[in-house]
Amino acid sequence: MSDGAYLEQLVPGSEVPAPPAPCARISSLVAALGPLGCTMDVNQPKQEHLLALKVMRLTKPTLFTNIPVTCEERDLPGNLFNQLMKDDPSTVKGAEALMLGEMLTLPQNFGNIFLGETFSSYISVHNDSNQVVKDILVKADLQTSSQRLNLSASTAAVAELKPDCCIDDVIHHEVKEIGTHILVCAVSYTTQTGEKMYFRKFFKFQVLKPLDVKTKFYNAETDEVFLEAQIQNITTSPMFMEKVSLEPSIMYNVAELNTVDSAGESESTFGSRTYLQPMDTRQYLYCLKPKQEFAEKAGVIKGVTVIGKLDIVWKTNLGERGRLQTSQLQRMAPGYGDVRLSLETIPDTVNLEEPFDITCKITNCSSERTMDLVLEMCNTNSIHWCGVSGRQLGKLHPSSSLRLALTLLSSVQGLQSVSGLRLTDTFLKRTYEYDDIAQVCVVSSKAKQES
Repeated sequence: MSDGAYLEQLVPGSEVPAPPAPCARISSLVAALGPLGCTMDVNQPKQEHLLALKVMRLTKPTLFTNIPVTCEERDLPGNLFNQLMKDDPSTVKGAEALMLGEMLTLPQNFGNIFLGETFSSYISVHNDSNQVVKDILVKADLQTSSQRLNLSASTAAVAELKPDCCIDDVIHHEVKEIGTHILVCAVSYTTQTGEKMYFRKFFKFQVLKPLDVKTKFYNAETDEVFLEAQIQNITTSPMFMEKVSLEPSIMYNVAELNTVDSAGESESTFGSRTYLQPMDTRQYLYCLKPKQEFAEKAGVIKGVTVIGKLDIVWKTNLGERGRLQTSQLQRMAPGYGDVRLSLETIPDTVNLEEPFDITCKITNCSSERTMDLVLEMCNTNSIHWCGVSGRQLGKLHPSSSLRLALTLLSSVQGLQSVSGLRLTDTFLKRTYEYDDIAQVCVVSSKAKQES
């Protein structure tokens, strides 16, 4: 454990005082200790205190790196550099030219802390005097831009603290806000003469944003919603993406489209190693379908804008874990109007000049008004409808739907657009036009048989 890990309040140009003897007790901690950010006293009188406060951030160590210096045997140094690297205890035996070594380096500064990570800090109050101090109370608060949180594990006062003894505490907090954070550590105690003493220190640090998340929504005709999430690593180190999932709202079920089936097993489209390098971006795709109890309620699904939220879990160097949850994602509700017409079944490929069937679904999206509908079928240059145009469909109650089977044929080969349907509400004398409903591939009967 580096002695320089402790942070003191220093006057510019002064020397760092030696740490207290009890600091050796913390060397058994699993995590390495890094000094916390800048510290300052506010409105504190200049007086000597019997107790000293030390605060450090608990962080993981990093792998030691060195710069390999090699040369060929025919060069002037001969085999000197190669032998020095082999004798260096920090290099990997048999792979001395690698920059990464087998040793760990303790943090020399505060480092960066990102949103979603856990901030851990070690607090030690040491009795530097030769007196017994009583009623010691240590309090640690974290001040953010919106709230003040109490991080102290215990609120009870310690009865007494003998000379050269200390009170230790470790605090943890999952960081949920970006921007400036201030750790406020306050110590109160009573001297042997009964005088009550109090002092506090402020430790300021910044919380940075680790990921940039962008979303896009695509509304399908079948009430399905496709979500594309673009996640970019904006830190300076690689991330292992442990989980990226979508928690849907109460009205939807979600299916992840980030895997492919290979030999009967599901594999990630990103490969077996889901690492995200600095400034790299990855796209995740999800399909949301309305639950059965809401699928038939056209008016309800039409107005749903809240889709769900993303849950992202990652790990950085030596397994440090971070987690972020986005706020509720919202889409622009599609504007279907009063009457919605969608296709439920249509063939992909049809023969030229041969009739084929499609199934339409007509929904009254109004929540109050009953409609009396008339269906008209208008031919286009390539699509010809079979059947009687201008037939009565009957009354359609609010938020209800009906299914309609229609027959048509195409007189032109190629990719043709299904158009020409008209619905007229006789109550309001209003006509709704539906063109480019779907597309179908028209081929000659001979070409389809050969395929």
